[in-house]
Amino acid sequence: MYDRLDILRERAKSELDRVQLEETTGTDQSYTERESFTDLFSGRFSQLSSVERGLCFGRIDETAGEQFHIGRIGLFDDDYEPILVDWRTPVAQVFYSATAAEPLGVKRRRHIRLRGRTVVGVDDDLLDLEALGDGERSTLIGEAALLSSLTASRTGRMNEIVATIQSEQDRIIRASLPGVLVVQGGPGTGKTVVALHRAAYLLYTHREQLGRSGVLVVGPNSTFLRYIDQVLPSLGETDVVLATISELYPGVSATAPESAEAARIKGDLAMADVLAEAISRFRVVPTAPIKLKVDQHELVLRPSAIRKAQQSALTAREQHNRARPLFVRRILKTLTNQIVERIGRQYVGAVDIEDIEKELSEDDRVLELLDRLWPELTPQLLISVLFSSADRLAAAAPQLTDDERTAVLRPATADWAPSDVALLDEAAELLGETSGVVAGRNRQAAEEAAAVEANREYAHGVIDIGLTAERIEIMPWEIEQFKDLIAQRTRLIENPFTLAERAASDRTWVFGHVIVDEAQELSAMDWRMLMRRCPRRSMTLVGDIAQTGSAAGVRSWSDLLDRYAPRRWRTAELTVNYRTPAEIMAVAANILTTIDPTLTPPTSVRRTGTEPTICSVPTDELTDALAAAIKTSREAIDDGHLAVIVPTSRYDQFARAIPDIAHTHDPSVLDADVALLDVAQSKGLEFDAVIIADPTTIVAESSRGLSDLYVATTRATKHLTILGDLPDVLFSRDYDQSATT
Repeated sequence: MYDRLDILRERAKSELDRVQLEETTGTDQSYTERESFTDLFSGRFSQLSSVERGLCFGRIDETAGEQFHIGRIGLFDDDYEPILVDWRTPVAQVFYSATAAEPLGVKRRRHIRLRGRTVVGVDDDLLDLEALGDGERSTLIGEAALLSSLTASRTGRMNEIVATIQSEQDRIIRASLPGVLVVQGGPGTGKTVVALHRAAYLLYTHREQLGRSGVLVVGPNSTFLRYIDQVLPSLGETDVVLATISELYPGVSATAPESAEAARIKGDLAMADVLAEAISRFRVVPTAPIKLKVDQHELVLRPSAIRKAQQSALTAREQHNRARPLFVRRILKTLTNQIVERIGRQYVGAVDIEDIEKELSEDDRVLELLDRLWPELTPQLLISVLFSSADRLAAAAPQLTDDERTAVLRPATADWAPSDVALLDEAAELLGETSGVVAGRNRQAAEEAAAVEANREYAHGVIDIGLTAERIEIMPWEIEQFKDLIAQRTRLIENPFTLAERAASDRTWVFGHVIVDEAQELSAMDWRMLMRRCPRRSMTLVGDIAQTGSAAGVRSWSDLLDRYAPRRWRTAELTVNYRTPAEIMAVAANILTTIDPTLTPPTSVRRTGTEPTICSVPTDELTDALAAAIKTSREAIDDGHLAVIVPTSRYDQFARAIPDIAHTHDPSVLDADVALLDVAQSKGLEFDAVIIADPTTIVAESSRGLSDLYVATTRATKHLTILGDLPDVLFSRDYDQSATT
């Protein structure tokens, strides 16, 4: 199978080299055509190279005698017989779902562990002993492939689990596409990696549908996205859009810090009505007539005429900016009629009336008046003005208290915060595009249409499978494998931008499927924005209500989804904790019980024999104790990764006090062996060892502080240390007290 992989990769590399050579030597191909071929073969070469690591990870021995090797992609021989079966195919499904109780026609399932191209481990699951021949019995090999992968050192990047997917995970990955699937699971149950494998499975199974609109994966922060960014490429998928909520409004970088109270207020669904009211107050009706002199004409615009013009424009139920031209035409008509009446209607023809109206529409004084009565607004301008003006905010949001309005007020020039993104998106829906944006988009559409037409004849001539096969020297048996690439080549000629690039620049882009990780953290306004990205409500939401740290976050899946997808959502639960050892989970379980006694923690699949270290340390000794704990933890995990999780309010203090520790909110912090994080940064991540400093402050600085401590406690795969002033919840526990010093 590696021979076939090498052949395919060499052919893709050869074609890539040929296209790049043509680019330097000059051909009759246009620049866009050469770029399209470059992207095509570069993507194919990258895909084939990305699966090099652990190409094949399993084998199925069927009772009927057939044998299939399972891998990250499918490979075929000259007769198009399968050498390697793609893990997403129905044939491969039994690799994950067969059990000894229900073998599904499988007598042996073999797990193969590779380092590069070298087999370093083989594990057999015997599912049908009676079907196994005497010769086969002597070749049985058994060691738990799953536990082997769980105890491996972390690298700062999430690994795919395609070789060790468990039955309950596989059922979720292969669940049907329509509707909203909520995957509820405690820490360490594999929610994130299941969601990513589901993205790969859906793209494979519903390629035609999702390939055009794409899949959006929303993560809680940029550090998390860096952590998972290699999973889908390793599964052969490179066209998924990864983003945070803060990145869903094109052109806006929303990274400014804000208080939890401000985020809660701006995340409330009532903000939709506040914005609508704020916009309406920009449409002015003066209390007295407005006198206006245009050339030699004295014109009067009465409040009643302005009010009627506004009402007429609004009856069309258009957005604010789209309705404005209707208002402008009505006002211009009113002013034009005054001039015509003064001249004498009997002396003015239709052409003259048109000329008068045109002159009025170009007069600076008239334009200034129209802007004052009904200004064009951008979302950025609206939000900046509203939240920088106490008077405007009080008028638009009388339901807010004085303290709440104070919490969200900020300078008009302030940088955008994450909670502003959903407000900008809502404002864009209410306002519509300005006339300048519409004109620019129309010009761009005309230019793109001309470019497509120029390339259409070439595309139709080359993209035919037979001609393409001849042009790029694809062997007949490879044509099926290149169909997706040929279709991609066609799309590239018509639009040279990737799906991710187009989606990122288009606020109104509609995705075929949306996956949301740490879904419990999103506010009501975030969900309102996200639902616009997926009107078909084809979504996978993964999260854990017990881990909700945001005051604006989800409290109940039913409260959320009965609003947006009534009778079109269902839940699945992951109950097995693959990450957190039983010793650490005992600590977390007591925190969970304090949060909600009705919640059941996930069951850990393993014990390490190492109890957590929980030490009460005076504040003035904490820095020294932390430095010593870092040294001890690093020695215990060898080349693994260590995270030091601290209260957000003390992050800068600890960063200054502890030498030789990576401290940045940039995703590159995951490249370090020892990283300083706050709880928000650590969500969704895992490390070989975790040290939690000052847990009492973590609990105290948030209304959901116990949930934050629960999250921090469940990040470690091997060792957990907790230092500082200890909250009561860490003393009321059932685990081994001797671990505390």
